[in-house]
Amino acid sequence: MTFFMDKEKSSTPYHDIMNLPHHVSSIRPHMAVADRAAQFAPFAALTGHDAAIKETARLTDEKLQLDENTKAAIDEKLRYLLEQDESEAIFTYFVPDKNKSGGAYVSHAGVVKRVDTIEQIITLTDGISFQIDDLYRIDGDRFDAEQWL
Repeated sequence: MTFFMDKEKSSTPYHDIMNLPHHVSSIRPHMAVADRAAQFAPFAALTGHDAAIKETARLTDEKLQLDENTKAAIDEKLRYLLEQDESEAIFTYFVPDKNKSGGAYVSHAGVVKRVDTIEQIITLTDGISFQIDDLYRIDGDRFDAEQWL
């Protein structure tokens, strides 16, 4: 089948309207190209699909289980910090993810304000609080490696 034909032959479909000028409405104003494209922008066949894919692809860490020696070392460091006034340390703790299993380890520098032994919550002077069971590590200038192993 040949689509390129001589102008004299009229066997092509729409031959009678091929060379007519483009219609311009006398009633409605001409719509800008940006406005025409905007008509189709809100259409999304799968609303929320991109967000679901990103959420599934987002990685989380599993909470590590500490051995008894590490727990004892953290407990000693915490007691030491409570005895010291305004002694800053770096706390690394686990923050559970709200949407899926796992979470992330976060490090935050601060000074211990309060340890609630009933609720098992550590509160820092800047208002940050976390569960004692989520505490993974305490670091700082006051803790040399030999003393706290």
